[in-house]
Amino acid sequence: MTVSSWDKMMDQSSSNESNSDSSSDEDVPLAKTAVAKKSPVKAKSEASLELSSPVKSKTTKKKIHKVEYDSDEALSSIPDKKKRKVKVKSDEDDDDKINVVDSDTSLKQIKSEKRKLNKKKIVTSTRETASPKKGKLTKVKKENGKIKKEAKKLKKTVKDEIEGEDEGSSNNNNDEEEDEEEYKWWENQNENDEIKWQSLIHNGIMFPPEYEPLPSHVKLYYDGQPVDLPPQVEEVAGFYAALLETDHGRNPIFQKNFFDDFLQVLKENGGTQNGIEIKSFDKCDFTRMFKYFELKKEERKLQSPLERKKLREERAKLEEPFKFCELDGRKEQVGNFKVEPPDLFRGRGAHPKTGKLKRRVYPEDITLNLSENAPIPDPPKGHKWGMVRHDKTVQWLAMWKENIFGTIKYVRLAANSSLKGQSDLKKFEKARQLKTHIDLIRKDYKRNLKSKLMLERQKAVAIYLIDVFALRAGGEKSEDEADTVGCCSLRYEHVTLKPPNTVIFDFLGKDSIRYYQEVEVEKQVFKDLMIFKRPPKQPGHQLFDRLDPSILNKHLQNYMSGLTAKVFRTYNASKTMQDQLDLIPNEGTVAEKLLKYNAANRTVAILCNHQRTISKSHAQSVEKASSKIEELIWQKIRYKKGMLQMDPTLKKKKFKFFKEIDDMTKEQESLIHDRIINRETEKWEKKYVRDNDKLKFEGEPPLPEETLKEWMNRVKELKEQYKRELDTGVIELKPSQNTVEKLEKLIEKLEERIKVSSIQLKDKEENSEVSLGTSKINYIDPRLSVVFCKKYNVPIEKIFTKTLRDKFKWAIESVDEEWRF
Repeated sequence: MTVSSWDKMMDQSSSNESNSDSSSDEDVPLAKTAVAKKSPVKAKSEASLELSSPVKSKTTKKKIHKVEYDSDEALSSIPDKKKRKVKVKSDEDDDDKINVVDSDTSLKQIKSEKRKLNKKKIVTSTRETASPKKGKLTKVKKENGKIKKEAKKLKKTVKDEIEGEDEGSSNNNNDEEEDEEEYKWWENQNENDEIKWQSLIHNGIMFPPEYEPLPSHVKLYYDGQPVDLPPQVEEVAGFYAALLETDHGRNPIFQKNFFDDFLQVLKENGGTQNGIEIKSFDKCDFTRMFKYFELKKEERKLQSPLERKKLREERAKLEEPFKFCELDGRKEQVGNFKVEPPDLFRGRGAHPKTGKLKRRVYPEDITLNLSENAPIPDPPKGHKWGMVRHDKTVQWLAMWKENIFGTIKYVRLAANSSLKGQSDLKKFEKARQLKTHIDLIRKDYKRNLKSKLMLERQKAVAIYLIDVFALRAGGEKSEDEADTVGCCSLRYEHVTLKPPNTVIFDFLGKDSIRYYQEVEVEKQVFKDLMIFKRPPKQPGHQLFDRLDPSILNKHLQNYMSGLTAKVFRTYNASKTMQDQLDLIPNEGTVAEKLLKYNAANRTVAILCNHQRTISKSHAQSVEKASSKIEELIWQKIRYKKGMLQMDPTLKKKKFKFFKEIDDMTKEQESLIHDRIINRETEKWEKKYVRDNDKLKFEGEPPLPEETLKEWMNRVKELKEQYKRELDTGVIELKPSQNTVEKLEKLIEKLEERIKVSSIQLKDKEENSEVSLGTSKINYIDPRLSVVFCKKYNVPIEKIFTKTLRDKFKWAIESVDEEWRF
């Protein structure tokens, strides 16, 4: 067990007997309950901790760490880690016995002694340490009394520390500290941008399962006759059948593209197996296939939670070998380790290629990238890899070309990996760097708005639009791509001019999201746009006919290395967020602060045109939240009525406090009662089914029906109670609510919940058409969100999910509340 492991264990076991003279934070007990008072312990307590070897190796048998410590010391506060004195010595009979005493031994001596012990125990290779087995706490002997709650905490702490020790002890061949420290790449960044890694080992990628043919009675029908299709063709037909009653399935463009590719696959596989010639889409009947897929979907819905859990576990077991790789000796998570299964392309908006077949990808299409000395993963049986590369200048693990657009798909490391984190940090630092050049750039483009050269004018207007309105640069699109545009590809019809200086932008941006803004521009910009639209230009003609993104980006490189039009969006998004956060006062509840944070985020999302369509469940979600608030208000009024039952004189003393008790009608109360009773009924019925599913899964007999009846009787009693209260006006309170003071405290809590729920509802309604996630994750420097949380005492969990906290760990740990973009 390492010294730091003992430090943590002793910290966890500290009690009220801590030395009050120490100024260290660690002198404060983590748990104020003095374990020794509950259960006196003798001067010496012995714990035998059995450790399993972290890896399979040709070493001696498992060693038993024997830990001896003074019980009074173990349960009292221990000095700061830097001052703590611990002596490690070998026992004659057991060289793994460690005695922890108070001595003058330095930390360096401890580490040296510990390394000697560990080297005797285990020698492993770097490859073996990639996935060490966890140590297991098997036995803890306690003398003279039972240590209850605090002992359990201590036991868990010891177990965690032992597991940590096992992971670190297998890497003792170097002279660094034994505990395996987390790799904080942001504290020691690689200056060589070209070389991304020195060693890369992985298990390849995961392919989708092979196609399973449909039952013999489920077929495609053509002109009323069943068609026998080869499996490869039947699979493609099934893709469309599954979407038969969706908007995609009814889309004529989707149908045409699907049928063209379907006929091509049919031709490649020798036609139908029963000689029926398929020529017309209108004569194809996919109904029976569709019904079969719907039936299978319903069967999946009927699976119990435990069955679904078992399937998830089986799936996770298959995925496990592909989830992680070894990068420069470190275990890193892989992102999209699965090859996309074959399907029909859907696209967004009116995409011209919607319905086309995404063909199955085989190992022969894949190029792997790994170290020269790394073992090459085995491809699926009967296949071989297309190519194997050893390119240290790229981050991807595998790649292939997809068939619809001919673009390259990559398998990269996950969002929380060091390489992705470095890429994110460089992106935001590049945007921060722009602030030192932005004044010169703005000065130049304002001067060039009056340039005699048309190209210079177009550059100036384009940079103005990108800088002020956060337009994307845009680029040329081929005829078979969606008609989406950006600044440089704006056409005559996308811009409408209204004197004196109002411009209306109306076009489809990225992902076919409509960009519609009516804005005021500088007078010279307005004049230039009028010039760009002069005859002979007409609808369909390019507005910036002498400019494209490559020319624009080349021009921007003159101001700053690596500067592109895209950097402006990141800069303006983060700068806007900084300005908005500066306006937020450090006051109010966490919910109120979050509302203001989201309002700032929404300003950025609107600037970047991050829109979304209102979800189908939005209205239902708002209704549910409103009902929740209404129920809280009803409960608050109910408690106030209960207070008046106890002391009628309160109404005169606190007139305003009781003013709302008549605001709710009996009809409203009755509806609330019905909602609560229905919810309770549904809750117990679901519990009964869920518990029986669990028992069935474990091979146990089901719960008797009497159990459900007993639960339903509780609901029935509650229903009768609410009816009596409604009829008589007398509130039936619980024994625990028998004083005015207790009810006042309950009302205070309800008012706080009402306030928080109302804020959340307002936030939900305001964000219904704006996508806050896109701007928060991709355009706003995450360090701004971290600074907000630290400065305003808002839990980071309220801003970033667990996934985002892993992704932005570099931001969370690298700034304080004084940092500015």
